Amino acid sequence: MLDFIQQLVSGIALGCVYGLIALGFVLIYKATEVVNFAQGDLMMLGGFFVFTFIGLLGLDYWLGFLFAVCGMAVFGMATERILIRPILGYPQFSIVMATIGLGYFLRSIAGMIWGTDDLKIETPFSTGVVKLGDLVLAYDKLSVIVATVILCVVLFAFFNYTRLGTAMRATSENMLAAYYMGIPVKRVVSLIWAISAAVAACAGVLLAPITFIHSNVGLALGLKAFPAAVLGGFGSIPGALVGGLIIGVIETLAGFYLPQGWKDVTPYIVLLVVLLVRPQGLFGLSMRKKV
Repeated sequence: MLDFIQQLVSGIALGCVYGLIALGFVLIYKATEVVNFAQGDLMMLGGFFVFTFIGLLGLDYWLGFLFAVCGMAVFGMATERILIRPILGYPQFSIVMATIGLGYFLRSIAGMIWGTDDLKIETPFSTGVVKLGDLVLAYDKLSVIVATVILCVVLFAFFNYTRLGTAMRATSENMLAAYYMGIPVKRVVSLIWAISAAVAACAGVLLAPITFIHSNVGLALGLKAFPAAVLGGFGSIPGALVGGLIIGVIETLAGFYLPQGWKDVTPYIVLLVVLLVRPQGLFGLSMRKKV
C-alpha cells in the first residue's frame, strides 16, 4: 500500500507537468483554433532559461524563476506576432506545419546554445522528504503539486475576475463578436500566447527537480501532453489538467506494476478507450446533433 501511495504521488506530480503543457495547448486553441505543436518545446526553452539564470548566472531561485517566466512570456508574444499572425486565415495545415517547424528550430537552437548534455537545476526542493509514519514523500514531488494548484487558482481568478481575463474569454468564444464589442482582439491573442508560453515555462521550472533538462525533453513531454488535452476534452481548461493527471498517474503506475514496455503504451490505450466511449473527451461538449 505504501508503494502504491508513493507511486500515486509521483504520478500526480508528473501529471501536473503534463497538465500545464496541455493547458498551453488549450489556451491557444480556444482563442485562435490553432494547435501549437511546439508547446512542449516552449516548456523545454523555459527550463533552459531558468538553468541560465540560476545555474549559470547564479541568481536566486525565485528571481531566476520570475525572469524565466517573464522571458518566455515575451518570447510567446513575439512568436505570435512574427510567425503566427501573418499566416492566420490560411489553411490550418499551414499553421500546424509552422508550429512543428518552430519546435524543430527551438530544439536545434537549444542544442547549439546549451549543448546536448542532460542538465539539472538545484532548487530549494531538490532534497528533503516528508515522513508520515512509514510513508516517505519527497519535497520535489510535493512542490510540483502545490505549485500547480497555486498556478491554477491564479489563472482561474485571472480569467474570471479581471477585465482582461473576461476579454480573453470573450475572444475565445467568438473572436468576431469580441472585435465588434471593442475588444482589441490582436492584442488579446498576443497576450494569450504570452500566458501560454509563461505556463509552459512554469512547467519547465517545476520539472527541473524531478528530471533532467535536455533539448529533446519538450518533444517527449509534448507527445504526452497533447493526448492529455484530447483526453480531457480539447478546449476545456479543467479537462487539460484532469487529462494530464490521468496520463501521469497511469504512466507511473504502469511503469511500476506492469512489465517493461507498458509504461509508454498504457496511457494511449486508456486514451483510445475513452475516445471510443466519449469522443469529445471527458469535459468536452458533444458535437453530435440530435435528430
